[in-house]
Amino acid sequence: MTIERTANAVGAARPEFESPVEAAGNIGEIARPLSPAERLFNIGALRVTMILVILIVAWELYARWLDNPLMFPTFGSVVGAMWQAIRDGELLKRCATSLETLVIGYAIGVAIAAVLTTFAVSTRIGTDFLRTLTAMLNPLPAIALLPLAMLWFGLGTPSIVFVLVHSVLWPVSLNTHSGFLSVTETLRMTGQNYGLRGLRYVMHILVPAALPSILTGLKIGWAFAWRTLIASELVFGVSSGSGGLGWYIFENRNELQIAAVFAGLLAVIVIGLFVESVVFRSVEKITVLRWGMQR
Repeated sequence: MTIERTANAVGAARPEFESPVEAAGNIGEIARPLSPAERLFNIGALRVTMILVILIVAWELYARWLDNPLMFPTFGSVVGAMWQAIRDGELLKRCATSLETLVIGYAIGVAIAAVLTTFAVSTRIGTDFLRTLTAMLNPLPAIALLPLAMLWFGLGTPSIVFVLVHSVLWPVSLNTHSGFLSVTETLRMTGQNYGLRGLRYVMHILVPAALPSILTGLKIGWAFAWRTLIASELVFGVSSGSGGLGWYIFENRNELQIAAVFAGLLAVIVIGLFVESVVFRSVEKITVLRWGMQR
């Protein structure tokens, strides 16, 4: 009886059925052409321009509402003062003086950071040495060393370069060393299997793998150095005959040329935006973005 029921169950055909096909509109949009507004919004430079325009409009409206040029001049008057200083050549000369000093201090700071981090990843004593120095000196504001720098190097460019090196050295060293430590063991063993040691191991394995962290440190070091430079020049900016941007701001503040003061501050902002958005962004595009290490 059981065998007969099993045979009947096996021989019985299963009923056929069809699943209704749902309309694509019920599932949701899989792909569709972007609207002109969406295509424009995907352009990064356009988004940044929109933000800047909003800030400029807010600046102009607030200045007109305040109606006090000695406290907060309008954006139009600041641009006029900036254009006049550019035509006279004064602002360009001050910018060149500041950038020349900045490049010297920044280059020396990056070079020393490279030596320290190479020493740190090569030996245990190097790691302890770098960690001890950064713990001691990194919290120390660079501008606080300016009085000592003035005693050691005098009133001149060497004093400013000294505080610039201090402001660049520690953030670059910390980020570079952190990037080196984050390199995977697979890459490390690959380099060791190829016989890479010392500087070749650092340059061919650690630096490419840690490049995102290194670039972050370079950007932070640049920002610290730029701020330290302007602050140092505000204290004693006449180190090269005419002084830099900081001294330009200080001079115009003493003469109550507030529009020119804001023009100097605007020049500081423009240079900062250019270095961040053009120089560092270009380096990122041809390295970490092309290699797929960042999005």
